[in-house]
Amino acid sequence: MLKEFKGKTILVTGGTGSIGSEIVRQLLKFKPRAVRIFARHEDRHYQMMHEFGIDGVRGKALRFIVGDIRDKDRLRMAMEGADMVFHAAALKQVAMSEYNPFEVVKTNIIGTQNIIEVARDLSVPKVIGISTDKVAEPEGILGVSKLMAEKLFLASYYYKGNKKTKFACVRFGNVLGSRGSVLPLIKKQIQKNGVVAVTDPKMTRFVMTIPQAANLVLAVTKMMRGQEVFVLKMPSARLLDLAQAAVNYYAPIFGKNPSDIKVKIIGKRAGEKIHEKLLADYETPRALETKDMYILIPHEKGIVRENYNKNYSAAPALLNSRKFSSEFAPKLSPAALARLIKEIESDEGWA
Repeated sequence: MLKEFKGKTILVTGGTGSIGSEIVRQLLKFKPRAVRIFARHEDRHYQMMHEFGIDGVRGKALRFIVGDIRDKDRLRMAMEGADMVFHAAALKQVAMSEYNPFEVVKTNIIGTQNIIEVARDLSVPKVIGISTDKVAEPEGILGVSKLMAEKLFLASYYYKGNKKTKFACVRFGNVLGSRGSVLPLIKKQIQKNGVVAVTDPKMTRFVMTIPQAANLVLAVTKMMRGQEVFVLKMPSARLLDLAQAAVNYYAPIFGKNPSDIKVKIIGKRAGEKIHEKLLADYETPRALETKDMYILIPHEKGIVRENYNKNYSAAPALLNSRKFSSEFAPKLSPAALARLIKEIESDEGWA
């Protein structure tokens, strides 16, 4: 890792978000020449500047750039001279995406195309895109848009020419504690009115922590050969179990009795699925498997599959579709969920 990032100039789009900011924190451990934080939210830039200490030694490696990936000219200025790009900028709210599909297209699809085209033009060596398990057999606008973003990354192979830029994607589950995720929402509901809304008691999700997500992204940077999708193996959680664990943890903090907190079932929202999948059925034949992740390798003619197997010390994934579904994946126990929530609350790096 030190060799991969030391002395490098790195651009992080969406760098003030939950995942992006944690990627920045992790990168600073490896002494990069500069980390350019690219995001459109002025106030979050301001908050991060003070978190890292704008007059301190760590702050000298950071560049705070206000901009939008929809603006190709601004993106080009930010990316010039970069050695690698972590593309974490996206619209990611399921419900908001359903009501604002044109905006989702502009950011998640056209914005991603801008990333690809500018990176190619500037011959940036490596670009890693952040994706979601919602792309596997998507039901809503968000999943479809992120699937298209993945497809654009992988299809960059057809525009490769003599360019050396490599592209890869990392697919996440529900990142607990991130902005807009279910856990901060439950916490606010407990604090405000003591009623926790759960969409469906049968609903399950793959879950991971922000540091896990960021660590996976950095590990992929060293592993990637180009045109892959890396999918972390994650445990699953029932949302009802997560809600109850959150009630038990947060209620006493807010001076309330956990038994007085009511759980209200509100029904599945537009664009949501009851269960998520790590891989779609059509993807499994080209999936490799390691101890910690699945790796979707490209299927384009001329790309030798065996070279990828050797590079990762990976074997073909066992084609059992049940293990790719959050419905059948190993579930976190109430005790494990309680420990996870405590870990999240005690970590200073959580946003």
